[in-house]
Amino acid sequence: MSNKVFPLICGVQSYDWGKLGKASSVAQFAAQADPSFSIDENKPYAELWMGTHPSVPSKNKTTGQSLREIVADKPELLDDSVAAKFGGGELPYLFKVLSIRKALSIQAHPDKTLGAILHKSDPKNYPDANHKPEMAIAVTEFEGFCGFRPLEQIIEFLNTVPELVELVTVKEAESFKVAVTGQEHALEGTDEDKRNRKALQALFGKLMNSDAAKVEDAAKRLVERAREEQLTFGGSAGGPELAQLIIRLNEQFPNDIGLFCGGLLLNYVRLVPGEAMFLRAKDPHAYISGDIIECMAASDNVVRAGFTPKFKDVKNLVDMLTYSYAPVMEQKMQPQPFERASGDKAHFTLYDPPIAEFAVLESKVQKGSTATIKPIAGPSILVCTEGAGKISGDEETQDFSTGSVFFVGAGVEISLEATKGTFTTYRAYCEA
Repeated sequence: MSNKVFPLICGVQSYDWGKLGKASSVAQFAAQADPSFSIDENKPYAELWMGTHPSVPSKNKTTGQSLREIVADKPELLDDSVAAKFGGGELPYLFKVLSIRKALSIQAHPDKTLGAILHKSDPKNYPDANHKPEMAIAVTEFEGFCGFRPLEQIIEFLNTVPELVELVTVKEAESFKVAVTGQEHALEGTDEDKRNRKALQALFGKLMNSDAAKVEDAAKRLVERAREEQLTFGGSAGGPELAQLIIRLNEQFPNDIGLFCGGLLLNYVRLVPGEAMFLRAKDPHAYISGDIIECMAASDNVVRAGFTPKFKDVKNLVDMLTYSYAPVMEQKMQPQPFERASGDKAHFTLYDPPIAEFAVLESKVQKGSTATIKPIAGPSILVCTEGAGKISGDEETQDFSTGSVFFVGAGVEISLEATKGTFTTYRAYCEA
């Protein structure tokens, strides 16, 4: 048995927003990897966790030993450079598959400095001291919120959605318009940009501190407006798509503050399979629907704003956000080629965010072909999302089908041979 390339059994998280039963890729993948896993058609299966996070560590499918124990016992699997940079005994990233039936909470994640402060002052709600930048790659059609909208769109909503103005107050709405009009596209870091962000923070803070009864009343009228004025809802920044989104989200979370802080202040993002977005620390976001591959720094710190019955930390949220504002296109990642892989009828796409903890490689190999990937100087986890094939490495060849997950230690060359359909894998890795 290979000591450096081995199949994993990965833990499942069942949250209310997950897809139900066999409709969930998470449930399908878990059952594929673990024959003892039985799917309950009435249960939501939300996340498959692949990694060493202590909450749900993955296990070697053959021996049953936890991956966390394995990499602690054999530090060479991480590579000395990775262990030196991020610490030994665990992977610096957490890899996931998500199956989303209804909206997740509107949230943001702290950076390392704030993560340490929050963990020390409130370990119940902030279970670790790390930051949590994350990347989402669409496996199916996906929709979500990501970052604040361009300022001219927010001005348009203040001009056309009276319920929003009621909550932020006429005075705050006018102050915002005066502060940002004429400098909506200020260069990042300039005095104008700093004023814009300060104005956006004041507007968002006023909204998030609105009286709950006022929010409920305004939300009812917002949804009614969306129903009655679908074509003109939100003026030039809105329209039928936004109106229908507000109505749909209200069915999931009736009269919630998220209809305003998400639907009107954040960018609405659609991704087609293969498209990705990167969410920096302190950027507000939410996932709405679809199946995605997600990779993040190994943390579980979440500061929530809306669409949730859980703890909302409004003060920390309003204080911590970056208040960057940009169009949707700037939120999407530019995929890159990957020069260390080759193969006839094989295609490789690298998603490499501007952080050190992780990158993700998508490999698509057509039936009958084999791809070779040169050694990577760090630990990897691969999941197959489509088709089937074989993985070879460390002098052993093993079956690799949809839903299966493999660990590959540092410094191992692997090959992927496709035996059924388009053999599609996603590989999270870290190199120092």
